[in-house]
Amino acid sequence: KAVVSTQSTGVKKLKLTGTPTKIFKNTAFLKGMFSSALEVSKFEGAMIKTVSGIRGQVKRALSTPAGSFRASFEDKIKMSDIVFLRCWVNVDIPKFYAPVLNLLSAEKTWSGMRTVAELRRANGETIPVNQDSLYKDIERKPVSFRPLVVPKNLQKSLPFKTKPKVQKKRKKELYLTKRAVVMEPGERRLTTLMQQLLTAQKDSDKKKLEKKKREREKHSQEVAKIEAKKSSKAKQERKKFYQKNAKKDNMEMD
Repeated sequence: KAVVSTQSTGVKKLKLTGTPTKIFKNTAFLKGMFSSALEVSKFEGAMIKTVSGIRGQVKRALSTPAGSFRASFEDKIKMSDIVFLRCWVNVDIPKFYAPVLNLLSAEKTWSGMRTVAELRRANGETIPVNQDSLYKDIERKPVSFRPLVVPKNLQKSLPFKTKPKVQKKRKKELYLTKRAVVMEPGERRLTTLMQQLLTAQKDSDKKKLEKKKREREKHSQEVAKIEAKKSSKAKQERKKFYQKNAKKDNMEMD
């Protein structure tokens, strides 16, 4: 018979802290870690450590006050150090079920409790949905910040480069913006000439760039051919060298 073991133990981490009351060379009296001498006796020989990294060991309990003890360290500690002890504590696990000790018996009378998913599937129920747990689109209102207003008295004391130079929009257009610009015949010819020169300059710059691009491509192709020839030549030389050495080795073996 195959029997399933039902014994289980659980432990949890426990961190005890204490502070020194009296310090000698490599030993110190500590308090605040335990509440009685009985607890100290249970942890005699346990490893302790300060926050600064100095390791130590619990030695013996003191008569007064209750829970204080003597400990030894690798080096002299300070009154400001906090000493802590890392340990494990047994935890009783509550039993909420009756374990089945034998599942290989010939009688198939036992059937386990159905899970929640099986019960919902049998009754045709859906999984309940909490509306508060669903993701929703975040709607944020656009924030409009007030414009920066510098007082006039402060503007007078500011240097010119830091004074606000943004002018307000005018309600009425100025004469200079409304008037139509009519060029003289000489000015018109000069403007046309400048436009033609700029167009010719742009065209020549474009042709120069295309020529440089073609030259770079041609140069890269030539370099690739040279590298291919070099690699093939080096390969042949290595082949000849290995063949020659192989012949020498065969002659020495003979």
